[in-house]
Formats: sequence, C-alpha cells, structure tokens
Amino acid sequence: MPLRLLPPTLVNRIAAGEVVERPASVVKELLENALDAGARHIDVTLVDGGQALIAVVDDGAGMGPDELSLAVERHATSKLDDDDLVHIRHLGFRGEALPSIGSVARLTVTSRRKGDDQAWSLTVDGGAKGVPQPAAHPPGTRIEVRDLFFATPARLKFLKTPRTELGAAIDVVERLAMARADVAFSLKDGTRSVLNLPAPSLPTPDENLILARLAAVIGRDFENNAVALSAERDGVRLAGWAGLPTFNRSTAGAQYLFVNARPVRDRLILGAVRGAYQDVMFHGRHPVVALFLTVPADAVDVNVHPAKAEVRFRDSSLVRGLVVGAIRHALANAGHRAAAPAPTTVLGGRAPVHPQPRPSPALLNMAVRAQAPGAFAPPAAMAGQPGLRESPLPDFDLPPSAPQAENAGAGNDYPLGAARAQIHGTYILAETRDGLVIVDQHAAHERLVMERMKAAMADGPVAAQALLLPEVVDLGEAAAARLAEHAETLAAAGLELEPFGTGAVIVRAVPAALGDTDVQTLVRDLADDIGEWGAPQQLSTRLNGIAATMACHASVRAGRALSAPEMNALLRQMETTPLSGQCNHGRPTHVALTLAEIERLFGRR
Repeated sequence: MPLRLLPPTLVNRIAAGEVVERPASVVKELLENALDAGARHIDVTLVDGGQALIAVVDDGAGMGPDELSLAVERHATSKLDDDDLVHIRHLGFRGEALPSIGSVARLTVTSRRKGDDQAWSLTVDGGAKGVPQPAAHPPGTRIEVRDLFFATPARLKFLKTPRTELGAAIDVVERLAMARADVAFSLKDGTRSVLNLPAPSLPTPDENLILARLAAVIGRDFENNAVALSAERDGVRLAGWAGLPTFNRSTAGAQYLFVNARPVRDRLILGAVRGAYQDVMFHGRHPVVALFLTVPADAVDVNVHPAKAEVRFRDSSLVRGLVVGAIRHALANAGHRAAAPAPTTVLGGRAPVHPQPRPSPALLNMAVRAQAPGAFAPPAAMAGQPGLRESPLPDFDLPPSAPQAENAGAGNDYPLGAARAQIHGTYILAETRDGLVIVDQHAAHERLVMERMKAAMADGPVAAQALLLPEVVDLGEAAAARLAEHAETLAAAGLELEPFGTGAVIVRAVPAALGDTDVQTLVRDLADDIGEWGAPQQLSTRLNGIAATMACHASVRAGRALSAPEMNALLRQMETTPLSGQCNHGRPTHVALTLAEIERLFGRR
C-alpha cells in the first residue's frame, strides 16, 4: 500500500481520540478554556450524561468573529508567549480542544467580547466548519456540544450509563472548583441542579474560604478532621490540608492534588502521600488530602500526557521529600487529635429516649412507699463488689515524670482529662471539663512506644548486623549503578553494600532490627524505589514496620489492670506525643464525647 496523507477530517478525529475520551473530557477542556479566559462564573449543563448535550457558559473575556473562526482550527492558541513551551502559565495551551470536539460532535460556539455591541456564533458539524454569524448573547462565551461521537459511532459503545458519565463530569467540575475557589461553578443535568458552588465575596479567598470550598466538595467532616500544612523548599511551595489518619476512605479517590492550580493524578505525589501515612494508616484504608503545589514553570513539565493529567518534575526527590515532610510534620503537630465518630455511631446509633407518659397516681404512691428507709437493699451477690479497683496494681512501665492528678478534680483541665475508671480491663474512662474520653490502653501505649523507638533510630545511625557470608545480588547495570550512587545513604540506614562486577552488588551488612531478612528481595525493592522515586524508601519502610511490630509486642496489653496513677500517666504522655490519636495500625486510640452530646443521647437536649 503506497504512502499517502490522511484527510484533515480524519486527522482531527484521530487527535480527538487523545483529547475526547468521554463527556467528562469535553467538560474538562471547556472549563479550562473558560478559566483561562478569566471567567468568574461558569455554568455547566449535561443532558443524557453529556451524550445529547454539553453546554458550558462563562462570563470570561469572549471572542470576536476573527478569533472565533481561528479558535476551531488545530493548534491555534492565545496561551503561549513567544512559542515558549517551558513557561506555561495556562491550563489549556495546545489549541486542540475545540477542533477535536467539533470533529466528533455538533459544536456551536457563541461569544461576545466585553464592550462589543453584539455576539457572534460559529458551528462545526462533524468537522465541517461554518462561518461566523451575528447572534445575541451577553459578554462571555457559550459552547454547546450536541450528539457527542455521532461522527465516530464506534466510540459510543464504550460510553457508560448516563449516571456514570454524569458522575465523571461532576468529579471534573469539583476538582477544578477546588483549584479555583475564587470562581463560582454550577452543574445541572437538564432537569435539576446537581452542584452549586458560589464564589466568595473576596476577590482572593483566604484560607478559611478555600477550606470551606474543599469542605463543600469533600464533605463537611473534612473541615473538622483535617490539619493545615505549609512548607517551602528551594522555590517549591506546598500548602493544603491533610486528613487525620482516623479520617480515611476505602479508596484513594479523595486525594486531591494540584500543581500550579492544575488538577493532576501524579504517581509521584500519590506515592509521597502514601509514604507520609505509612505508619499511621490502617491497612487497606486511604487518607483524605487536598495538596496545592506551586512550582516554578521551568521546574515542571505539564506536556507529558495528552489529557495533562500527569506532570514531570525536574527534581522529583525535592517534591517527594517536601510532601512527606510537610504531611508528617502537620500530623505530628496534631498531637492526640483523632477523627471521632458521631455519638450516635459510638453508641450503636441509639436514638434519644423519648419522655414516657406520666404515670398514674396509684403508681406514684407505690414509688413513694418504695423510697422509705430500708425499702431497698442490694442483692447479696453485689454487696461485696467495689465499683472501682482499690487494691494495689502492678507498676505501669511509663516514666514517672508525667504529671498526675493529685485529687479527683485536678486532671479535668488536661485535654484528655483525669482517669476515673478502667472498664473491661481494656478501656480507660477519663473525665474532661466538658465531657468524657474513652481510651484504648493498648492502642495508646503502642503509639507511645513506637514514637520512642523512631526517635531512638533518628538520634544516630541504625545499628548494622554484618553478614557471616556476604551476599551477591544480580540486578542489571542500571539498578546496580543506582544503588552504588546511594551507598552512603543506605549505610546510614544500616545496609552496607558495594559494586561487585558488572550489574551486581555485594551486601556485607543489613540493619540489625530486620533480623533474618530476605536480602535479595530487600535490595531489589530498594533499587526499584530509587528508580521510581529517586530515593531509597523501602528500607525506612521496613524499619518502621519492624518498629511497629516490636512496639505492639512491647505495649501494655488489653486486660491488664492499671492503677489511677498509671492511667493518668498514660493520658499525660498521649497529650505530648505526636500522632497519639491513632495506633500504629491506624485505629483511633480514643473517642471523645462532649457533655452536650451525652445529654442529646439521653434526650436532655
């Protein structure tokens, strides 16, 4: 078959296959154009999940007839200065969106520049371009996309149900709305309002307004169960909020990442989030975060993915370290905070007890007679049982330096209150100034021991155990070179290795805490870590895992009776220990109930 040039219509449809994957892809491209045009209010309408109609209306800069005709040509853009593909400051810059959409659907663009007397409209029907016509429209732009994929019917069978496609479009709108809290967004499905996010009154929203926008999208619980973070290093700035470890989800779908106000799903940042929560998150659960990275334009490449969903950083190790460090620092500053479930959840969802009908006078008389002296005596089996243990208990292995309550009311001013009882040999019941706290003694002490062990490892080099017979690991030249480059870092972590011939390394010592470990697997995992993240993470992960296991076995067990001083010592150390709101497995260490919540449970409020 001889070589030939493809017709422009077919070229546009091939390009559309990269840009227009589903209705949500169209929504993303049109919203990015609206934001780049300076819009402050954007309305989106989808009918039949976007297959029948996608309409996006904005109050941005608008276009005249000449710009309108050029906007539907391939690679026509107003967003690149001096053909510079390095310093990209806009969301859309390739000039492919409108012609690609017009090649597979019926596209109508109506726009009016601010200050112009009238609007202009242009249609593109399956790649056939019309001419601008006068139209009526307020300043701004309205884009209608009808009969999506009618020109490429084979793509229609890959679409999901209208409800699923609408859900994907909602996710796109929500992510862009979180990135731009200064812009109002609305979404309708043709019959009802699905999403309404008004713009704040301030031109530049402050942190509280941005957090309110995040809470409106993620859920109101996020506002109460997230900690703010802020960090900067070598010109890269990170801000945002990290959910408490006990406030988590079953998937990573609630991890919202933004680079220079662009929503992304970047593997590097997702891996950094996972690493930051590695010793505080329960297995199979995922944290909720909203992270905003600001990176110099020449230090990030946003042109590595057709949908611009991924980015590439010039210094990936810097970005990863910044994310991990900022999240860990914010969680450590949260202290003993934990995301406590609602009181109705804690107590099995019981509704408040409703007042009972007033008893009859005869029943009241019986009650009065029953309250006469000597009318009631406890059963003999209960007479000898103390309410709280008064006998001496085994010494608790916490340092005696922790402050302790001297009398019944002295500890109420502490955040976790004063211990009042131990129930079922497992839980400490503490009274606070405005409620009570229930503490899982094993989970709490497990975190205390874990943090002490981590601090000990951070104070100096990790102890290494020399191998009786050094082990040779064949890796390949690239992987062996990566390990040799980080040999000093690995030695500080207790792993001593050196190059051994071509494509191999010889391991002479491993961290003593790892015990009898699989050296081959450990070294290969380290090489993979360095190749993917630019730093050896697997070793620290394994050491933290060993520390967590040792802490679990070294902690006070459930069922052990504790004295009041021991319980108070545990509470005081929890208040000063980072991450003490959750154990090493991510479970909460305590649950707090305010007096108002308790009163509501009993129908007093």
